[in-house]
Amino acid sequence: MTHHHPLPQPPGESTRTVLVVGGGASGSAVTILLRRAGIAVDLIEAKPDWNATTGSGITLHGNALRVLRELGVWEQVNASGFAFGSLGVTTPDGTVLFVAEDIQTGGPDLPATLGMPRPRLQQILIDAVRASGATVRLGTTAETLEQDADGVSVRLSDGTEGRYDLVIAADGLHSATRAAIGIADRPEPTGMAIWRIAAPRPEGLTRTDLAHGGPAYIAGYCPTSEDTIYAYVVEANRDRASIPPETYADEMRALAQHYGGFWPEIVKHIEDPAKVNYTWFHRLLVEGPWHRGRVVLVGDAAHCCPPTFAQGAAMSLEDALVLAELLTTRDTWDDQLLTDYHARRLPRVRRVVDASVQLGRWTLDGVRDADIPGLTRRTLSALKESP
Repeated sequence: MTHHHPLPQPPGESTRTVLVVGGGASGSAVTILLRRAGIAVDLIEAKPDWNATTGSGITLHGNALRVLRELGVWEQVNASGFAFGSLGVTTPDGTVLFVAEDIQTGGPDLPATLGMPRPRLQQILIDAVRASGATVRLGTTAETLEQDADGVSVRLSDGTEGRYDLVIAADGLHSATRAAIGIADRPEPTGMAIWRIAAPRPEGLTRTDLAHGGPAYIAGYCPTSEDTIYAYVVEANRDRASIPPETYADEMRALAQHYGGFWPEIVKHIEDPAKVNYTWFHRLLVEGPWHRGRVVLVGDAAHCCPPTFAQGAAMSLEDALVLAELLTTRDTWDDQLLTDYHARRLPRVRRVVDASVQLGRWTLDGVRDADIPGLTRRTLSALKESP
C-alpha cells in the first residue's frame, strides 16, 4: 500500500481552491486526486443521500479499474465485486452461440471485467472523498457563478458564497452548470431504453451473456458479487408518461419471461416495481471546448453514450484522472491547460460514443450481418492505451 503525501506549496503561494459540482464517479475521483496533491476542494452534491442507495449494478472494464486502483480503492472494489474475463452471446432460448474472451483494457494485472452493485461503488467513493479531507455539502447546488480573470465567485443554494480558482462541473447528463456557462449541447435520446433490476445470482452464472432477438433488442445480465447480479432488458423507448412506475415490474417481466437459460430464475425476482429502474439511452458529446474561463466539464456533463460497451463510468473516471494529472503537474492553471485536457480526452471519448451509438443503430435497424464482435474488439483494444 503506497502512501501519498501532499506536494509542498511553492513559498508565498496560497493553496489553490477548487469547487467540484456533483459527487458521482468523476466528481468524487477528481476530488480524491486533487486532495492528494494538497489542493483545497469543496464538493457539493444535489442529492441529500449522495446517491448511495440508487442503482442496480454496474459493469466496469479494466480501464475503469485502472483508475480506481490509482484512487487507492481497488482492493475494496475487488472485494465487493465479481471479476470475469469473457462474454457470451446467446439465442433467446439461452443457447450459447459463442463466447468471446474479454480484452484486458486495464492491463494484464487487472481483470478484464468486474461487476458490482452500483450503490457499493458509490459508497466506496464517498468514503474515499471523506477520508481525503475535502469539504462536502450535500443537498446543495451552485446558484450563480461569476467569473473574472482570477477566479470564480459562487453562491450556493444554502446561501453561502465562495471564491475558487477553478470550478469542475461533474453534475451529470443534464448538467445545470454546462447550461449556465453557455455550452448549448444537450443530450439526445437514441431511440432505446433499458429496464434494470438487481437479483440473486443463479448457480453457474459467472459472466455476462447477451441474448439478441426475442421481444426485446437485448436481454443481458452481469454478476455483481458471489450472491448478486443485475439483469437488464433493452427495448425501443416509449413515452414515459404511458408507463406508471407501479407497473415497472410487470413491464420488465413481460419482456424478460420470453428468455431461456438463467432467465426463468431471474424473472422470479422481478416483483417489486420500486426495485426496477427504467432509463432512456442518450447520446451527448460536446465537440467544442469543455470549458469556459475557469469552469470545466468532466464526465457525463461533457459526454454520455448508451451503455452498450459499459464504458460510461470508465470514461468519466478517465476524465478525472487526466484533468487531475494536468492540474497537479503544471504550475499555471490557464486556458492552455484546459484546452490540452479537451484535446487529450476528445478522440478517445468520441470513439466510445460513436461505437456505442453504432451498436444501437444496427440493432434498431435490424442489421443482420453487422460486425458487432469486430467493432467491440477494435473499440476496447484502443482503450488499452493509457488515457
